[in-house]
Amino acid sequence: MIAIITLLTTFVAQGQLQTRFELATPLSGIPGVMIDSYTNGSGLAIQTARSKGLQGRMMWIDATANIERYNTEEKIVSLVAKIADVGFNTIVFDIKPISGQVVYKSHIAPKLLEWRSKKLPADFDPLPIFVREAHKHGLFLITSLNAFSEGHSMFKVGPGYGKVDQQTIIYDTQNVVIGSGQKFSLAESINFKKPDSIAVLTDTKIATTSPDAFAVTLDRTGRVIDGFAFGGIGLSIPTIPKGGVALYGVGKGADFLRWNGIPGHHLTFEAEPLFVPISEKPKSQYPLMMNPNDPRNQDYTRSIVKEVVSNYDVDGIIFDDRLRYGGMYADFSPVTEKLFEQRIGKKLKWPDDVFKYTLNLDLSKGIQPGRYYDQWMAWRASQLTEFLASVRATIKQTKPSVQLGIYAGSWYGEYPALGSNYASPEAETSFWFATQNYRKSGMAPLLDYLVSGCYYSVPTIYDAMSLGKSIGSTVEAAGTLTNQLARDEAWVYAGLSLIDFAGNPTGLEKSLQAACASTEGVMVFDLSHDIEPMWPVFKRAFSVSRKAPHQLTGLLESVRQKRRTLDKAGIKSLPIIISAGSAGTGQ
Repeated sequence: MIAIITLLTTFVAQGQLQTRFELATPLSGIPGVMIDSYTNGSGLAIQTARSKGLQGRMMWIDATANIERYNTEEKIVSLVAKIADVGFNTIVFDIKPISGQVVYKSHIAPKLLEWRSKKLPADFDPLPIFVREAHKHGLFLITSLNAFSEGHSMFKVGPGYGKVDQQTIIYDTQNVVIGSGQKFSLAESINFKKPDSIAVLTDTKIATTSPDAFAVTLDRTGRVIDGFAFGGIGLSIPTIPKGGVALYGVGKGADFLRWNGIPGHHLTFEAEPLFVPISEKPKSQYPLMMNPNDPRNQDYTRSIVKEVVSNYDVDGIIFDDRLRYGGMYADFSPVTEKLFEQRIGKKLKWPDDVFKYTLNLDLSKGIQPGRYYDQWMAWRASQLTEFLASVRATIKQTKPSVQLGIYAGSWYGEYPALGSNYASPEAETSFWFATQNYRKSGMAPLLDYLVSGCYYSVPTIYDAMSLGKSIGSTVEAAGTLTNQLARDEAWVYAGLSLIDFAGNPTGLEKSLQAACASTEGVMVFDLSHDIEPMWPVFKRAFSVSRKAPHQLTGLLESVRQKRRTLDKAGIKSLPIIISAGSAGTGQ
């Protein structure tokens, strides 16, 4: 207990330092960086790792982008030796990319044989060779799986295309204009003319020679100002009020506007719900997302995890950033509706009781929360956490030594839309969405390691201030936030994207320092991102060999126990510092 209090006193004392920014050199082989000593480095996990000289150093190998680097035994032998030589202690090998195909020998999932004309021999299984070579060099081998993605929309490949009834259902909308109790379809986007739809225009000139066209102008409240035959021609070109729009129709659309676009009356816009499988909305995102709530999809993912853990001597599993929903608009399937009704014990007005989309004059959409909105947000997050708990149970029943983790984007502020709450249930934040029920869904206690995508090109808060940029959009701030959210429940490693440092080895050095200063280590994504010029950087940065915290059996549980002891004694962790990040970062 004395040691714990001493450690906590070290944290508190940071707030008494006269100099806020200090030089940090967690990687002694390269120049240090100035870090914020007030916010950086708090927590038992990071202090324990530092006191024992531990540091996670992960190299991520994407399945599709690197086929030609691992499609023979000789290449794998050489690659693993190189990774070990420059100082990494952990390899993350992607064995199930977003296409839903796998690179190992599976009796469940289809084999990835080709990607962008690069071949993987049908009879070649790279996974046992990676296991053998990683262990020969003392490396920890983690296999990456994309949990709920079963296809790639750009190439239209993946088993999910044959399972339309299991795909996530998107809450889409049909835009309509309403007047005098009648409605008519609106075009999908501003200044876009489409047959059988009324166009919404912000152009000042809407000229046409068609006698079958008609236009009206609306002010910012939707009140009709005036109407224009021929859609507006000659001296009758409509002048659009500030903040307003013009509605333009031909044929039936023109008739609707003539009869309903009465000056002084209001026309209203509405977004009527449509429910469609994600394969019918290919532009929404590259992953073909399946419904995370469907028991068939959950069983399938667990079966793949069990297959890998049973047949290969891997050290860990990590779910890539598809352990989530397809977005705020997913999933709205009958399966999900039924499950949520069972949870709250009431029949719903679907989807309005959760939320309904609103439509503005510029065709932008908003959300009108329903009476069960908060319950919905907490429930969908808890669904993913309960699934993760079942995966952990499957692993422990099959091979207890195998560890489990996830990758997630570092900007926690956008993750409610994705339903993935990777924080500790005990993490108290000032995020607006983090209600008591939502916090309960935190999955950090189920994780051995949490990798967050701190995909920023600015390393530290100190650098951001010097450049006049947002301090939140830095590797340091992103890593610190994730570390605080995990609250000593999991080892945290800041992820860097090599593509951000093309031609900039000095920038990579600084970001490696920032990552290892703000978390318990670093993950580098990806081997395919022009890594050749960067090998010397890693060799210098990792010149002092270190083990990763996750390589020491039982250490994390010891940290968790100390955290619980402090909590029982009423000794709280430091307040979580929120510095706004960038949407989309790390996904």
